[in-house]
Amino acid sequence: MFNAKKIILLGMIAAFWLAGCGETEAVKEFNKPALYWYKKIGGSIASGNLDKADAYYISLKSEHMRSPLMPTANLMLAYAHMQNEEYLLADYYLDEYVKRFGEEGNREYIDFIKLKASFMGIKDVYKDQKLIMDSIEKANKYRYRYPGSPYMPMVNHMLIRLHMSQYLLNENIAALYDRIGKEDAAKIYRDKNSNSIIESTDITPPQKGIVGKIFD
Repeated sequence: MFNAKKIILLGMIAAFWLAGCGETEAVKEFNKPALYWYKKIGGSIASGNLDKADAYYISLKSEHMRSPLMPTANLMLAYAHMQNEEYLLADYYLDEYVKRFGEEGNREYIDFIKLKASFMGIKDVYKDQKLIMDSIEKANKYRYRYPGSPYMPMVNHMLIRLHMSQYLLNENIAALYDRIGKEDAAKIYRDKNSNSIIESTDITPPQKGIVGKIFD
């Protein structure tokens, strides 16, 4: 099921497709070889113009859906958006890759990159609580599906940091309720922490607030 952010993203992409993205070079040209669009995507990524690279990808996809260059172009854009900290767009391209080109042999790696994009997309632990919970779920699923994965140390590292952030966030909310005299509400959040795999003794709270720079 798509979350609200992904629905918005897909709407933007659909609007981009229908509107032709105004004055970009990609929509002024048509009927070009797949290699032409592929080179345009690479050149736009190299110059840092990801909007134009996205537009060229749409041209490649619409004119050469079955081109063997499509999977590589797809991953190029996923990595470029990750590097540009546009993790929602990166996740879109990774989802499309899995749907259209995913095979048993590469699913382990792609699922790891999707988890990494989800993890790195957390910018504000207060606003991104749902993303934290979703990322924990993704990490647990990854551990179940790929117990022998070479990426498991990094998955475990991300999972511990996610649990630490969630623990500190719960404690921070409980402390806030304590200060305004709502002990029952505070207990709800401390009870959540009682079931955590993290203990308070495992955590050294960051200096800049109880949650602070937990993801830095």
